[in-house]
Amino acid sequence: MSGSSISYDPAHGGFGGAPKFPQPTYIEFLLTIRGSADADTKKVIDTAVRTTLDAMLVGGIRDHVGGGFHRYSVDQSWTVPHFEKMLYDQGQLLSVYAKAAAVYSDAEYQRTATEIAEYLAREMTGDEGAFFSAQDAEVDGKEGLNYLWLAGEIEAVLDADDAKFALDVYSFADGPNFRDPHHEDEPDRNVLRLADRPDNIAARMNLSVEAFHTRLDAINTKLLAARDKRKQPRLDDKVLTAWNGNAIAGLAVLGGVTGETKHIEAAKKAAAAIDASMRTPEGDLYRTARDGKAQIPAFFEDYAWLALAHVELHRALPDDTEYLARAIEIVERAEVLFGNPETGGYYDTLEGQTDLFVRAQSVYDGAIPSATSTFLNVLIDLSEITGNEHYAKQAARGLVRTSSHINRSPVGHINSVRALYRGLARDLPLAEAFENAGAVKPDQKEAAGGQQSVVEVFADTERIALKKDEPATFRVRLVIDKNYHVLAADLGPDAIEGLIPLRVGLTGGSGVSVFADYPKGEPYALAGLESELLVHAGEVEFDLVLERSGDLSGRPIVTLTYQACSDTECLEPVTVELDVAIDAD
Repeated sequence: MSGSSISYDPAHGGFGGAPKFPQPTYIEFLLTIRGSADADTKKVIDTAVRTTLDAMLVGGIRDHVGGGFHRYSVDQSWTVPHFEKMLYDQGQLLSVYAKAAAVYSDAEYQRTATEIAEYLAREMTGDEGAFFSAQDAEVDGKEGLNYLWLAGEIEAVLDADDAKFALDVYSFADGPNFRDPHHEDEPDRNVLRLADRPDNIAARMNLSVEAFHTRLDAINTKLLAARDKRKQPRLDDKVLTAWNGNAIAGLAVLGGVTGETKHIEAAKKAAAAIDASMRTPEGDLYRTARDGKAQIPAFFEDYAWLALAHVELHRALPDDTEYLARAIEIVERAEVLFGNPETGGYYDTLEGQTDLFVRAQSVYDGAIPSATSTFLNVLIDLSEITGNEHYAKQAARGLVRTSSHINRSPVGHINSVRALYRGLARDLPLAEAFENAGAVKPDQKEAAGGQQSVVEVFADTERIALKKDEPATFRVRLVIDKNYHVLAADLGPDAIEGLIPLRVGLTGGSGVSVFADYPKGEPYALAGLESELLVHAGEVEFDLVLERSGDLSGRPIVTLTYQACSDTECLEPVTVELDVAIDAD
């Protein structure tokens, strides 16, 4: 609990400062551990969860007129968002608001989740039922133009009484809250936000909650009709398997909580669309599609999220074994395609992909939980549902493989921490898995157990908001054990075949390029040879530059590959992922 609450903002809710992201994975974790917490801890959890969910549902990050949530808030108070809407945010927030509605018996949370589902149905669903990826933040190069309002525009749409009501509810009395810094000729406008929870506003107005929502819903219907006549943000109509799995899972959770079949039917239709259009002739998955044309073999995250989608559909429809069978099929195929049988870990990509420098194993939980942490939770789900100990053993092995990352940065791997908590609660065979992992030969140790003890890698930031046509720079630092050195990016003229130089790369997504200002190494004389290599010892720092090379897709993670050597041996090359979340701005 302490590791996840370090950055909690008690004044405004949420985790971390501006720009402020929803971080639904943190809330999911807190809701999970709440059930076994003592009274004092439960009180702390409830305060963090409810303050955060309340602040987001009243803030400008929520689209009060059209439903759904924008990407993040540029300020502490959730007022002014970056107006892009991402499918993966909707799916995760659907799930946590629905689960919180059940935990706290809170009708506002259920309403918020329902409005997300209605937004997806209205604006983000293709003809066959699959979901599109995103809506842009800009219209005609102007941030949020479609979503902003002047008081006169409200008054032009509504009659006098409703206009007065809307201007009061949406905080126009506080004055404009949005100024476009790039277009000074534009008037200051308002992002619509509430000053308080709707039930509290209703009490202030001497209205019942039902009467308040009935009137506000009618007003929002008129405002949305007027807004729809404006030029609309660009729609990214790609269909991504992973993101669809995310949204399907959220809809299934909402349907299970509310009992409303329309949400489950939407989830079923999307799952059927993915199953029909995103399968290769061999029965494996494709990653992406547009205009009905599927392409690119799926990544591990596509399998992980689609498996979760089918698990949640089974939970919502426990008498229908079709979705459980499909979840098991997806999991078993993912084990074959991406599993590392020696370590229990999972690769992000298929074996033999020629476009990748390394085959990374990413475990960092950023804007979207990692494929590994998602898959580990699915394995635990299947263990709970089926009672099959195979899934328990696989989950335990995966948790052992991830344990060093959890130990080093629990907050950065919070969904794996959630899986670990669930594994401990279910008495997974973790002790056996740790014992078996200890039997791995020393020369076969991977990054988690081998070289991380001799090389530590740090980044000077946890998150990058990457703008178009504006590179972003951050700094990395390597701290190297005194008995070892790391091979430099340029090994020098005496480079020996088979040694791996220092390299940066990307995994898990596209639309970003990374460049390094590699430092020059120091000469290192090779014993018994009249030659030398260039290496780094002690500590070394250098800058990495990120640039947008297209639309962001997936979850791009910067990787660093290095090989550490001593005077007597060179360890196996290692690729580590940097704990830096990359978001489109």
